[in-house]
Amino acid sequence: MIELSGTNMTLVVIVAVIALAALCVAAVLVRQVLAASEGTDRMKEIAGAIQEGASAYLTRQFKTLAIFAVIVFFVLFLLPAETTSERIGRSIFFLVGAVFSGTTGYIGMWLAVRGNVRVAAAANDAGGEQKAMKIAFRTGGVAGMFTVGLGLFGAALVVLVYKGEAPKVLEGFGFGAALLAMFMRVGGGIFTKAADVGADLVGKVEQGIPEDDPRNAATIADNVGDNVGDCAGMAADLFESYAVTLVAALILGKAAFGELGLVLPLIIPAIGVLTAVIGIFAVSPRAKDRSGMSAINRGFFISAAISAVLVIIAVYVWVPADWAGIESLGGIAAELTGASLNPRVFVIGAVFIGIALAALIQQLTAYFTETNRRPVDDVAKTSLTGPATVILSGISLGLESAVYSALLIGAAVYGAFLLGGGVVLLSLFAIALAGTGLLTTVGVIVSMDTFGPVSDNAQGIAEMSGDVHGEGAAVLTRLDAIGNSTKAITKGIAIATAVLAATALFGAFRDTVIAAAISTGWEPSTLVDGLGKVVPEGYQFFGVLDVASPANLVGLIIGAAVVFLFSGLAINAV
Repeated sequence: MIELSGTNMTLVVIVAVIALAALCVAAVLVRQVLAASEGTDRMKEIAGAIQEGASAYLTRQFKTLAIFAVIVFFVLFLLPAETTSERIGRSIFFLVGAVFSGTTGYIGMWLAVRGNVRVAAAANDAGGEQKAMKIAFRTGGVAGMFTVGLGLFGAALVVLVYKGEAPKVLEGFGFGAALLAMFMRVGGGIFTKAADVGADLVGKVEQGIPEDDPRNAATIADNVGDNVGDCAGMAADLFESYAVTLVAALILGKAAFGELGLVLPLIIPAIGVLTAVIGIFAVSPRAKDRSGMSAINRGFFISAAISAVLVIIAVYVWVPADWAGIESLGGIAAELTGASLNPRVFVIGAVFIGIALAALIQQLTAYFTETNRRPVDDVAKTSLTGPATVILSGISLGLESAVYSALLIGAAVYGAFLLGGGVVLLSLFAIALAGTGLLTTVGVIVSMDTFGPVSDNAQGIAEMSGDVHGEGAAVLTRLDAIGNSTKAITKGIAIATAVLAATALFGAFRDTVIAAAISTGWEPSTLVDGLGKVVPEGYQFFGVLDVASPANLVGLIIGAAVVFLFSGLAINAV
């Protein structure tokens, strides 16, 4: 059984402290946002209505989810485990994961519905765009800090308590986060679109009045929906991706790197927490920027670049220079690694794939959604010939953009898989490490996501109050357009994180099934698995058409992408 040494235990404690420090940074950001002016009495009144609606929705949702979570807690407790301690821990940390996920969404939304009116008021001041963007992004920064802080603290706490058995207990933590995320994302999304479409039907279609017109009572529900869906729901979704990626990385890390594998997947996201703080505070518009999106991009890339440098330093400090050193820590046998890369290059390469994937998806999504880019401009031009052509060109563009994102994700999965040099266990761990590399950007990414509904609400409050005119109104229009791009970017990166985590988890499940079959005394066949284990009779076809094999999964992704590409090009031709 693998146990953590004193040095590694100290590292996990440091990781937990860094996670708690993220929550302290969130508190500082809350104070900065709430210190800003709330504007006129009319703006405060409208903001108060949005706050009341958002709070009522989440209160109702959490009451229902609490009952469901308690039932699942007891169901998990009844499921078998190797020890009673594991069974209790799995159930308790299921609740911890659910509570942390709900807290992340609630706190992010709580500040978002208070930051929106302050963004609207700041747009009226001198230097309004810079002030408004800072307030909006730092409002999002609170959700970002809670996501990475609670996610990392939960994982570190499990490792501190359960040490070598932590991966088994972490399954409960990940499941709790996933359960809450599913309800908050789907429930919030349905509320968001129902309110949005309802407000448009009553206002634009039936009465012929513009969006966010104060004469339309449904506009409050529309603005509430932006927060419960794109803020609370998406924050919980990204928290779930964060937690599940850590679960996969720790399960595979323990098998591949032994004791070090229980620490390394925590160190890399901890670096991301530190650099996310830098990235959030680095977002500030400059006169020479092409658009406000340039300031957000700058914060993102500063954070990613510093993460890459710190990862290299951390790897050379804590990862052995050869596979014999890994074997001495209880990891994979050195003779099984063959001629693969040395451990340091292996880890750095895998993490860099994750960071590069986040950067590429960020740029790709921005290209297809920014208002000053050709794709959006082309769709806007089609409006000259009527609504039908706008709908067709928009759908075509969306289908085409999805293809490139899918290909990037597939390339990242397969690139990480190749780092294993033919050893399946190492290849799967490389994919999990790529996921942790992507996690280093999550703090800034969640900030970008929450920026969207905050800026959208700010424009709505300005429209309904009638107290923001001229340049102030133009500033809010630009911020709203930027917010639409940042929300799209977040969704792309959330999907990429989920694919990497799912691939790693499929592999971990496959290895667990084979190991369990061998332990029960199955008659072995002559087929030897890439993990260096004899595969039991009846399991010979594991991996032939199995999504646990990254090659199969990437093939499925590419095959599905071809359909999207063909459909997009065909619609565009029409």
